[in-house]
Amino acid sequence: MTAFQHQATRTRVVCRPDAVLDLPDELRKLQVRRPLLLTSARMSGTPLFAQLQALLVGCEVAVVSDVPAHSSVATVQRLVALALAHQADGFVCLGGGSVCDSAKATALVLAEGEPLAQHASRFIPPAQVITPNFVREKLPIVAIPMTASGAEVTPSLGIRTEHGTKLLFWDAALASRVILIDPQANLQMPAAVMQATAMNGLAHCIEGLYSKNRSPVTNALAVAGLCGFDRAMRAVAQHPHDVAARSEMLVAAHLSGMVLASARSCLHHALCHVLGATCGIGHGEANSVILPHALRFNAPAVPEAMQHMAQALGLSTQAATPTAAVLDWLLDLQRVSGVPTRLRDLGVAQASLRGVAEHVLHERGLAYNPRVVTSAQEMQDLLMAAW
Repeated sequence: MTAFQHQATRTRVVCRPDAVLDLPDELRKLQVRRPLLLTSARMSGTPLFAQLQALLVGCEVAVVSDVPAHSSVATVQRLVALALAHQADGFVCLGGGSVCDSAKATALVLAEGEPLAQHASRFIPPAQVITPNFVREKLPIVAIPMTASGAEVTPSLGIRTEHGTKLLFWDAALASRVILIDPQANLQMPAAVMQATAMNGLAHCIEGLYSKNRSPVTNALAVAGLCGFDRAMRAVAQHPHDVAARSEMLVAAHLSGMVLASARSCLHHALCHVLGATCGIGHGEANSVILPHALRFNAPAVPEAMQHMAQALGLSTQAATPTAAVLDWLLDLQRVSGVPTRLRDLGVAQASLRGVAEHVLHERGLAYNPRVVTSAQEMQDLLMAAW
């Protein structure tokens, strides 16, 4: 019998058009009466945000409508102060990873105390991760995902420091208690944003298939997510406003979050975390560029995983190896979906790559990566290929 460990979440999911209409009932079930409503500047001007405010008219709501990308320690401090002043008893999150991570970090500090940094996981090279053991209950989070990152599912989060590094955290109690997946509402998010963030979710599935922390459960979820993203990204490219295509993409994203929650992330996400924290590029865009290069780096160490992906995607390997087939498929998916493919096009300076490469050696994702990273030069070569 295969020996493994699997971390399950405790999340209720409602998936259908107009699922957001369930928000008042879901808050009542959680006994949340004084929520913080969090969103980004992008979403704050949408009809959906106005609709949520109308749905929450029976609650005493404190609104934060400017959560930034790569949420910061300063943002979390501001939210903690607001939550205490408001006597908040829960969160409603409209948006993607930054909004959800801000709520998780705030809930963590409210339960475990200041400063936030003391609760971060620590990575001791080459493969040891030390994660604090949290036992206190956290305020519940109700999430309405508007990207395909899957962040609303996971008990993990990342927060940027003032020094341009990312603190990473993990606490099973931080996974959203309720997720309202509404593909009709998701049409208010541009298709280009969904495609880029889908590359993030896709990376969760790919890394999950070869992570040292994988299991038979995460393998099954990862394959389902991988195939779902393949179909959904192609469908959204052809029909950006198709509700069924958005629904399949959001469901694939949910599956990818379940993979990440247990299998964790590897080198690919380590690179993307550092690029986002030091260069300021969007996480979805970083994922879009880096994924083929990280996959190419790891492929020699994981031939069975490459074969598994090729078979799951129905790729012909008669004229190529499974690795070549999967890489060709991924490059084609980049092309079809129109996501970025070069770091230079995102404004990343070539001169910054050495510093990024050196920072990656201290990232937690290396602990779960199947191929040992031996030097910053290896990472600089990978980044140069992506540049």
